[in-house]
Amino acid sequence: MIETTVVGSYPVPDWLSALPSEQAVIDATRVVFKIQEDAGIDVVADGELYRFDINHPDTNGMIDYFVRPLENVRTQITRTDIAQFQQDQQMAFRAKPAGVVDGPIGEGRLNLHVDCDRARALTKSEMKFTVTGPHMLSKTLLDLHYNDRATLCNAIADVLAAQVAELDAEIVQIDEANIPGHPEDVAWALPAINKVLDAVAATPAVHLCFGNYGGQTIQKGDWKHLINFLSGLHADHVLIEVAHRGSWELEHLAQIDPKVKIGLGVVDIKSNVVESPDLIAKRIDQAVKALGPDRVTYINPDCGFWMLKRSVADRKIRALVLGRNLFEGSA
Repeated sequence: MIETTVVGSYPVPDWLSALPSEQAVIDATRVVFKIQEDAGIDVVADGELYRFDINHPDTNGMIDYFVRPLENVRTQITRTDIAQFQQDQQMAFRAKPAGVVDGPIGEGRLNLHVDCDRARALTKSEMKFTVTGPHMLSKTLLDLHYNDRATLCNAIADVLAAQVAELDAEIVQIDEANIPGHPEDVAWALPAINKVLDAVAATPAVHLCFGNYGGQTIQKGDWKHLINFLSGLHADHVLIEVAHRGSWELEHLAQIDPKVKIGLGVVDIKSNVVESPDLIAKRIDQAVKALGPDRVTYINPDCGFWMLKRSVADRKIRALVLGRNLFEGSA
């Protein structure tokens, strides 16, 4: 059976952002789990609500949560830092760096274990825990120490690998939202990403998309230039943005090494239109015919839900399960 899952993030409830506290985060995470469980999602995620920073709503904390605690990463950004960072055209969608690397990267105060354990205690369902990958994080930093992107990426991978090894989750998913638009980075990014994946004690997965910054696609490119990269990932499966882009790339995705299974994006998170179960079942059918039997092991949204209204996200979650059930003949 094809299983259903989500990519990670969930819209921050109004009452949580209005009155944030540790207890409120716990209560909100319970709600996020219950919504998924009631809908019938097979592998749930915690919604990443504890990562949200009201000062960085466009990235929902997927960057700042990871880089701010790191040792020798400075977050007091100067005018000179901003000017230097803005010379990097690959990151033109960001006004300033997430931080400045002034010395050797260390884990500092980063503690993924405690946040994973908090979520683990709130659900009995199979659970995934999401981690922004070393390539994405390295691209958002201004490096004044290593002066080499590959070396910085590898240093971040060392920190992440040490921490993911301790995570109590059925799936640990590495999120990389920059490399699909920059296949020229593959040679130095792939070994670092695999270093983190190899440290996962349970099932390793990777989520890849072409960006979701304020609900917008921020990168151009296509999957056909990443087939070798996708085939080289030490992952059980990769969750791939397909719904928003259309099915025209399925023939290229069929070339991925069969040892890497597919998490198929069948829900477009850049649209407020809620997909019908019929449409989702049709998307699954097209993919299974194009990729071959047993290649699609999960269906999921293209990306996280954080930019959508809760009412829309909740209905898309329900449609995801109903569409899978329709395809499987159990509706």
